Amino acid sequence: MLNLLPTISGKRAFASAHDVVMAGAAMALAVTARYGLDDLPTDERLLIWIGGFMAISAVAFRIFGLGRGMWRFASITDLRAIVLASTLATIVFLVVMFTLTRLDGLPRTAPVIAWFVLIVLLGAPRLAYRAFKDGGITGIRPRDLADEPAQQVLIVGGASDADKVIRTYSLERSRRLKVHGIIDHSGKKRGRDVRGVPIIGTIDELEAIVARLSRGGVTINALILASPRDDRNAIQPLAASAARLGLPLRRVKSENLIGSEPDVENVTLEDLLGRAPVKLELDNIRALISDQVVLVTGAGGSIGSEIVRQAAALGPERLVLVDSSEFALYEINQCLGRDFAAVHKTAVIADVRDEVRIRAIMLQERPSIVFHAAALKHVPLVEANVCEGVLTNVIGTRNVSLAAVDAGVDAVVVVSTDKAIRPTSVMGATKRAAEAYCQALDVSGVRTRFITVRFGNVLGSNGSVVPLFKRQILAGGPVTVTHPEMKRYFMTIKEATELVLQAAANAVARNDERGRIFVLDMGKPVRIVDLARTMIALAGLRPEIDVAITFSGLRPGEKLFEELFDKEEATVPSGADGVFMASARLGELATLSKLIEQLARVAGSGDKAAARGLLGEIVPEMMVAPEELPIACP
Repeated sequence: MLNLLPTISGKRAFASAHDVVMAGAAMALAVTARYGLDDLPTDERLLIWIGGFMAISAVAFRIFGLGRGMWRFASITDLRAIVLASTLATIVFLVVMFTLTRLDGLPRTAPVIAWFVLIVLLGAPRLAYRAFKDGGITGIRPRDLADEPAQQVLIVGGASDADKVIRTYSLERSRRLKVHGIIDHSGKKRGRDVRGVPIIGTIDELEAIVARLSRGGVTINALILASPRDDRNAIQPLAASAARLGLPLRRVKSENLIGSEPDVENVTLEDLLGRAPVKLELDNIRALISDQVVLVTGAGGSIGSEIVRQAAALGPERLVLVDSSEFALYEINQCLGRDFAAVHKTAVIADVRDEVRIRAIMLQERPSIVFHAAALKHVPLVEANVCEGVLTNVIGTRNVSLAAVDAGVDAVVVVSTDKAIRPTSVMGATKRAAEAYCQALDVSGVRTRFITVRFGNVLGSNGSVVPLFKRQILAGGPVTVTHPEMKRYFMTIKEATELVLQAAANAVARNDERGRIFVLDMGKPVRIVDLARTMIALAGLRPEIDVAITFSGLRPGEKLFEELFDKEEATVPSGADGVFMASARLGELATLSKLIEQLARVAGSGDKAAARGLLGEIVPEMMVAPEELPIACP
């Protein structure tokens, strides 16, 4: 036989019974307060008042669902329900008593007193229970008695942000984190308190504040960031101060479990160096990818694999993954199978240097759009392997481009680099030669669009400085920096790829703007030595104390500063957020084709000197690499 009655748990039954008993206690206390113990009515009136109030309250509590609420998660919502239920019970009680007895003998203030006492008796146990479970009543639970040293911290952020973090994670009573003050961005509220925590200064005064606290016997162990994740302008100057102090920069985890002490996580390089969010033209990007056959060269690399992932999320008809590395291709293919199982995909091992193979793949797959991310990009290695850099970066781009034209591809998106501007390296010159060839093809009248997108360094990409610094820090140092004044532009892989898609979608929509190069807004350049210090501090270590920093000098082909635009290039807004257009020098397609054919022959024969000479003809703005500069102390 089916049980048609609702199942009521023991805790819920106890909560309901508790509330009804508290209603009787509230009325008894109210009447006693008015009559006094010696003059309490001895007839049935007292029982009627208490019993009637309990019965009416039981109905009111059920209407407002007090028995269903979990004391463990008592909140303002529960308190509001208690107030409303108590008010309803009191009003109905007065109406019923007036109807039955004309309120004979009942003091007029007793229901008001009962209303107030009932709210306290219902609310206080709930809040006390939550405080007990959350650790607010310290020293009672066995785990609160554990002798765990608290971290001495400062909170950094505006008053409202600090209030939100302190309130949400109960930092004012945390046993794990002892907050000694708030560092405000503006300093306008110095001397004020936020939930009992004083605002003691600004970021500019941070080092003096930490020193003052140290003299007073308080050693600060960490800085807790209260600013929103997208407020990067506030984070970057703080990171420099934290690095000098050797203090880890952290934030409270947003997924902190209720009832546990707040957990903290390190602020990441992405938090510090990523761009402010840009408004992506999602409709245009989706139209570029959705229901299309998309081919990606270098699909297993840092940028290529992220392009693959973002394209997979936009519903392509099929993804064609091309890479010369079996392992890299296997990894991205496995990733797609796991995260985008419904997306049709084809993994092809092929080298862009193989003209016949690339043409056969294009004619077989017939993609609508090609993202050409295959390249050799490590400056010193390409400098030492000139012919290999030429064959991959220049000849490979030519092979992909001509095969795309033959296969009727709608658009080819070529990923380029800021090192192509007035290049001092072979790698930069090969990328500029590839840019020039694609520009010439784009304006030559072919149906296929050629879209070149140029950006700087990508955080965490293969062969970049960030993984190198991480390995050196884990090994205990030293961290090697080429020059104290070297600066680079940085952005995250996700940001770079989003803007590549944005630029491509915008270019396809503007068919009249052929031959332009799209340049991503990289923000401000970062000194590499500051990046090293920041990474050491984020690891919880002190720069140049726990981990040494040494300077090795500029390597062959390297520049102190990278540029996003050549001074000869006219730049205009692209109409897409985070993307600019540059009118780089245009070359004649016939001349470039002839020079690149000669370049293919000499590079194929291994003639480094001839390859450098032909690169200089194709890229006349190529500069001689600067002599290694003397290294001065920063």
